[in-house]
Amino acid sequence: MRRACSLCCATAALLLTTSCEDFFEIEPQNEIILEKFWTDKSDVENILAGCYSGMQADPVVRRMMIWGEFRSENVGVGQNIDKDVDLEKVLKENIDAKNSYTAWESFYQVINRCNTIIKYAPQVAAADPAYTQSELNANIAEVTALRSLCYFYLIRTFRDVPYTTEAFTDDDQKMDLPATKFENVLDSLILSLESVKSNAIEYYPTTEPRYQTGRITKDAINAMLCEMYLWKQDYDNCIRYADLVMESKKKWAEDNRSTMGGYGSSSSSTQYVRSGGYPLVNAYGNSYYGNAYNTLFTYDSYVNRYTPEIIFQLIYSDDPRGESMLANMAVNTLYGNATSIVGYAAPSDYVLEDINATSSRNIFADRNKKMDARLYENCNIALGSINKYVWHNVTIDATSSTPKVGYSGIAAEKYNGSNWIIYRLSDIMLMKAEALVMKAQDGATTEIATANKPLLDAAFQLVNWVNKRSVCETELVDTLLRSDYASKAQMETLVMQERQRELMFEGKRYFDLVRQARRNGNTQALSAAVQRKVTTGGALIANKMSKMDAIYWPYNYEELKVNTNLTQNPAFSSGENSSYEKNY
Repeated sequence: MRRACSLCCATAALLLTTSCEDFFEIEPQNEIILEKFWTDKSDVENILAGCYSGMQADPVVRRMMIWGEFRSENVGVGQNIDKDVDLEKVLKENIDAKNSYTAWESFYQVINRCNTIIKYAPQVAAADPAYTQSELNANIAEVTALRSLCYFYLIRTFRDVPYTTEAFTDDDQKMDLPATKFENVLDSLILSLESVKSNAIEYYPTTEPRYQTGRITKDAINAMLCEMYLWKQDYDNCIRYADLVMESKKKWAEDNRSTMGGYGSSSSSTQYVRSGGYPLVNAYGNSYYGNAYNTLFTYDSYVNRYTPEIIFQLIYSDDPRGESMLANMAVNTLYGNATSIVGYAAPSDYVLEDINATSSRNIFADRNKKMDARLYENCNIALGSINKYVWHNVTIDATSSTPKVGYSGIAAEKYNGSNWIIYRLSDIMLMKAEALVMKAQDGATTEIATANKPLLDAAFQLVNWVNKRSVCETELVDTLLRSDYASKAQMETLVMQERQRELMFEGKRYFDLVRQARRNGNTQALSAAVQRKVTTGGALIANKMSKMDAIYWPYNYEELKVNTNLTQNPAFSSGENSSYEKNY
């Protein structure tokens, strides 16, 4: 953690000036004086809002996107990439330690704000009778989760990172911490979340509809634990926490079915049956397909509508001047806007070729033919652009053999108000499916096949529920067949494919490949995936990524200069090289 970056949120900590009703509209001041602060409940609420504004900030979300997706085969070079040379290097797998996207201070700023609340909030509870113990506990749970989420992004990207739960509040504190091992950080994150999960808010007031998905809830913490246990390869606990989230969402949906519109008003509705009773947003609405996309990935002016499929997201506004809220500038720049429809990034040629193919697809199942709504929702095929979070409406008329697709309402430059989803229900369902597959035994004997069958059956059912939501047929149609995925290896491929097509461009794919590489103990699948998006230089990428070290990112060169206790990732030598090609 670079000294300047840590101090800017330690001595600064964020003096915020608006009311709790405007929680997502708070803009931070630069500095506070600690001895004059932390006296009443509003101080805690204001700094807590600053934690969220730090998460919403462009440097954080931009890295969530780039770290989690852009090294995968999903993303290629878009337009105006000359304005961001460092991004072009990432997309061409030519990363060095001086690349600006290796900088992590924006995440450590949020971490330190969270640590500061954990340190000072108890003294506020002791001084202010209006700040109750239950509110203190809930706030501690909230910032513990935000801190854990930041660290989780860091370890998935860099593997070993400096880890501390101490608040840095003055210049005399030692900040040049050595890196803590991935496994130790992960264990600490799990332990901290386990210790606070029971104190988290389950439901926010209906008068604050944005809070339910825009702030940490018990479901959000359980979703984080589900994924962390998946990375830990503790599949029983992954499944346990997936079930907690799934059942919580299902119960809420059943209790509120009459107000849920597209999900279906009765247990006999098509969408209810398609999704196994879980509240996945209906893909069909107003005589067209695309309703799920339009509900999940665009700015929703009907802010009072709670979408139970979404578990946790970062909240934005499409009119930042009018609402004093941030616009989603990361998506606006990287994915596109009305001025530049193709952003700095675009669907890779590999993805576009797969979508346009009529057979032998690698991402979209051949049986789906042209019936999978996500073929048209993820990308604008004609323009070669990324749709998700950019266009407000996608309509798919599937009444003929060749669907007719329309796009409307593209976000204006600098005014993208699409919320950035961190967790949604289909993601959790597919994590559970992955864990079920991993519990199956390797081998092809009759005994193993018999033992594996219930696990693989359950995994397939989850994938099928997610997949069927996007099938452009009003009748219930299975476009996936269980018999096509008889073995453990085949079912693992299906789960990974479904995650790729369901979560494309959501900052998930590269992390999925890293998790698979850690599980397999080799980089073969990851390296093969990355090579698919290039027409030349595949051998060089294969050489670079043959070692596990290379699938992570280097520590930033400036960070190494100020923190002598950090040792550069060996795939990137000392960090002084212009690229890590020189190591081979």
